[in-house]
Amino acid sequence: VYLETYGCQMNVSDTEIAWAILQKNGYTRTKDLEEADVVLLVTCSVREKAEQAIWNRLQHLKALKARRAHFPLRVGILGTRRDARQRALLAMSPLCYLFRSDGIKPVLQRGKGCGGNGGELLGAAVLGHVTMPHIVLVWRWSGDGALPLGRSIMRGCDNMCSYCIVPFTRGRERSRPVASILQEVKMLSDQGVKEVTLLGQNVNSYRDTSEVQFQAAAAPALSRGFSTVYKAKPGGLRFAHLLDQVSRIDPEMRIRFTSPHPKDFPDEASVLQLIQERHNICKQLHLPAQSGSTRVLEAMRRGYTREAYLELVQHVRESIPGVSLSSDFIAGFCGETEEDHQQTVSLLREGRYNIGFLFAYSMRQKTRAYHRLHDDVPAAVKKQRLEELIAVFREEAARSNGAMVGQSQLVLVEGPSKRSASELCGRNDGNIKVIFPDAETEDAVGCRAPVRAQPGDYVLVKVTSASSQTLKGVLLCRTTLSRSAAPH
Repeated sequence: VYLETYGCQMNVSDTEIAWAILQKNGYTRTKDLEEADVVLLVTCSVREKAEQAIWNRLQHLKALKARRAHFPLRVGILGTRRDARQRALLAMSPLCYLFRSDGIKPVLQRGKGCGGNGGELLGAAVLGHVTMPHIVLVWRWSGDGALPLGRSIMRGCDNMCSYCIVPFTRGRERSRPVASILQEVKMLSDQGVKEVTLLGQNVNSYRDTSEVQFQAAAAPALSRGFSTVYKAKPGGLRFAHLLDQVSRIDPEMRIRFTSPHPKDFPDEASVLQLIQERHNICKQLHLPAQSGSTRVLEAMRRGYTREAYLELVQHVRESIPGVSLSSDFIAGFCGETEEDHQQTVSLLREGRYNIGFLFAYSMRQKTRAYHRLHDDVPAAVKKQRLEELIAVFREEAARSNGAMVGQSQLVLVEGPSKRSASELCGRNDGNIKVIFPDAETEDAVGCRAPVRAQPGDYVLVKVTSASSQTLKGVLLCRTTLSRSAAPH
């Protein structure tokens, strides 16, 4: 089987689930497309650009399938897809089989394919309406511990932002039991994995209701100045409890999480306290803004004003000194004026983000915007506004990253730099890429002989230069996560 992933970290997690099921049922995995009996594309239709990439890839696979005379090629598609696109893909029959991804449910069978395609379904992971705490994933473990892993803790979203298709493709929020997540992270720790990201569309509204004793908890408060279109649900173990327990498993394992919603960081939030207190919870937070205009935010149904969002950003910076912030922005949403756009430009400057994800708006079927609003910003204007947002983001990120020049950063080594075999690459606590020479260095852990940093090692790097995307520096020593956090 050959697996190819498009889109967000949730789709990467879906890929690993599919692979775990397939491996358990006798499949081997290949990195060579020409060797594959089965090709599975884990797709995304949340944004138009990712969706177009799938169409282009399918045309290539169609030609490859036609050339196969000696043995057949089965192509399967799973991931965040829309029904209209599913019907269009089925029209390409007999090229592909289709599998939904609004939950997880394994289907391993022989017989007819999905959607009336016919043919033999060799095996796939159909992502259905339930989560699977009982599936033990099989990791792409290479023994180096350097590959950051994203683990899904919940699926779906209840927020119903007017532009977003996720509630229709992945369904409403369902959370995995705490016990199954802890078991999974403990397994990774035992294998030597050094970084895990807890994943969900709205991760900080996590709510485990698997045990009766969890039902008595009151509904959580929202951040000051925030509202929601749905009523908060009482009961269940919340994200702060999960984060507390996960971070206790291994003091040498970094913990990240994404993507939270700004509304779920109330003033007294213990999540922010945990980030500040625990040395292995990364001082990095994703606060998706989407727009800097209160009028556009209201049309998006985001549940906050520009002022409330900026107040939250200030609260986060005061609660977590040195925090690295990232955000999402959409250019050219329905009805966006030039004044609205300039307010987003100014929010980018005020937010001082280290990492940004910026996109031009693309209308998605089924969403509230599709039914109630007009996609009236011309494509050329969207492109122009997106380019301006990207330019401003890069300018501000370069300034924020430049403040780290001269500082020592703890870096988890991931492997060789893509641009130079004589350099290594890793990420600091703020999830910013750091490049440094692959050279011998001292070992602060206690080894007297010089050592070379390996993937999975923690190293201290003194930053010598910075751009909007990358830090560069000189290697100081190899160390540990606990040692680097200890007072000296």
